[in-house]
Amino acid sequence: MEPGKRLPGKVAIVTGGSSGIGEETARVFARHGASVVLCDLQDELGAAVASEIVTAGGKGEYRHLDVTQEDEWTSLVDDVEAKYGRIDVLCNIAGIGRGIDPATGKRNSMDLPDLSLDSWNQVMAVNAAGVFLGTKIVHAAMKRAGGGSIINISSICGLVGSFGNAAYNASKGAVRIFSKSAALQYAKDLIRVNSVHPGFVDTPLARPGLVGNAGKARMDATPLGRYGKPSDIAYGCLYLASDEAAWMTGSELVIDGGMTAN
Repeated sequence: MEPGKRLPGKVAIVTGGSSGIGEETARVFARHGASVVLCDLQDELGAAVASEIVTAGGKGEYRHLDVTQEDEWTSLVDDVEAKYGRIDVLCNIAGIGRGIDPATGKRNSMDLPDLSLDSWNQVMAVNAAGVFLGTKIVHAAMKRAGGGSIINISSICGLVGSFGNAAYNASKGAVRIFSKSAALQYAKDLIRVNSVHPGFVDTPLARPGLVGNAGKARMDATPLGRYGKPSDIAYGCLYLASDEAAWMTGSELVIDGGMTAN
């Protein structure tokens, strides 16, 4: 093993890899010796991240992926296994916070009395069904590899309620319990499944809610006195992806600056 490398020889798929937590996770995995296939809908950003990984001496490539589409998942997993010979790690990080009105392109209200079924379904499709599809479709390839690690990004909103966005809470709660069920069913194949629960992290998705009065309330609720950085979550994913976590499955890794300790 190369000194300091925690994922040497491993092949990892990272969804949501064009920005935020997904981007940082892809970079960290590559620095630790993994061959990383980062996936997203933001093609230009994703291709740039992959190029930077390679320029820095890592192994990375970008693939377009709509996580709500089963056929795209199947093609991705087949292609990655054919190219690299195995799949060891899947990080389901892609997610959205709210629905978008297809007619106007504007964000829909997520307040419960006004929450539309379309908005609910959009959030559940990406955040919950996307995780289900990835976890389901990667199974056979991981089994052929002799085992692996599936890391599903939930949220503190999958552990506790909030004053807004019930659809997001529901989707992240679904990820939490689904991961436990998958962990039990996949254990015989030595495939570990864990969920990660970030608090308020400074990412493009979360940034609008980290300013003004809402931002002050969230900062005040975080005992360590700062928002999380994508690297705070990425290093948690690195642990779960590594052989150091070989006896950890069906668990919740909470990385939230102490918020849920209140």
